[in-house]
Amino acid sequence: MRLLDKYIIKEYVRFFIITLVSFIALFLIVDFFEKIRMFLSNSASINQMAAYFLFSLPMIISLMLPAAVLLATLMTFSSLSKCSEIIAMKANGISLYRMSLPVLIFVAILGVALFYFSELITPSSIAKTEYIVMAEVQKQKTFGSFKQNELWYHGDNAIYNFKIFDVSKDTLRGIVINYINPDFTLQKRIDAERAEWKNGQWVFHNLLLTHFDNTNTPVLEWSKEKIIPLLEKPSDFKIMQKDAEKMGFFDLRKYVNKIQAEGYDATRYLVDLHGKLAFPFVTLILVLIGISFSTRSERQGGVMQSVGIGIIIGFSYWIVHAFSMSLGRSGILPAILSAWIANILFLAAGATLFFRART
Repeated sequence: MRLLDKYIIKEYVRFFIITLVSFIALFLIVDFFEKIRMFLSNSASINQMAAYFLFSLPMIISLMLPAAVLLATLMTFSSLSKCSEIIAMKANGISLYRMSLPVLIFVAILGVALFYFSELITPSSIAKTEYIVMAEVQKQKTFGSFKQNELWYHGDNAIYNFKIFDVSKDTLRGIVINYINPDFTLQKRIDAERAEWKNGQWVFHNLLLTHFDNTNTPVLEWSKEKIIPLLEKPSDFKIMQKDAEKMGFFDLRKYVNKIQAEGYDATRYLVDLHGKLAFPFVTLILVLIGISFSTRSERQGGVMQSVGIGIIIGFSYWIVHAFSMSLGRSGILPAILSAWIANILFLAAGATLFFRART
């Protein structure tokens, strides 16, 4: 059995490497033709372009690894089935479940590795690629940073502090703006619940404006809604925004706990938090589906038909997962359910197909 396990793993790893490298190459080619016009129009250097694609690799690997797992499973077991090796193993009393064991163990380890890879490497590489594009290539100045789970931005004469910047809605929340005199004394301060970008201007809601009179006495002015003429646009703040994809699971969990403790809506980030935990499990799910469909050719013939059906079912996972995540971010589904529902559905289907594959 040890010799058989080594043989199956060797075949699987060979197909896995081929498919993963192929997916990465295809992704890079498509991304190159999408970005080349932007690079050329901004006179990007060869080093900048090379650095961008180099730092894109961790993100590409994280995205393509589950697809490579699925296709490698289909190709491995379809190849064994086509050559009647599965029939020979069954004739010697080896069940399909035992044949699958080394692949399942390998993919389980791969899933754990994917989680830590996405935790430790992918977020920083995504942030680096965005910095290369926005700061180095497009020459956008960076006056802000993301520190202590808050956004800080240095304007011409003011220092901005935001709790949350909703990129999709161009909305700032938990706003503190300190206007500074040339001698670094405080000129005035704005505290606001939120600010929305509407019709090319910032509309502040529930704000408290503090300024000083001639005797240096603070004067408070409260407004339910007021337009504040800021020079900065949403695009100026996006370069410093740290989205969920730029944070690992543990960093994102700290951020979610912080904004929840301060009373802000963390639904979107909470969905992404559960998604980071749920996504690595897809590798095992796709293996179960891949084994089930690739071995159907024993009875029904048509390896390519089984592979095609398995690919369709496997890739449909991403459609269901993306759809359920969007429902969670909009508040229609609970955060934990929206992140795990695709796993639950496809695990149930994959397990059913896998345990019926022998009959």
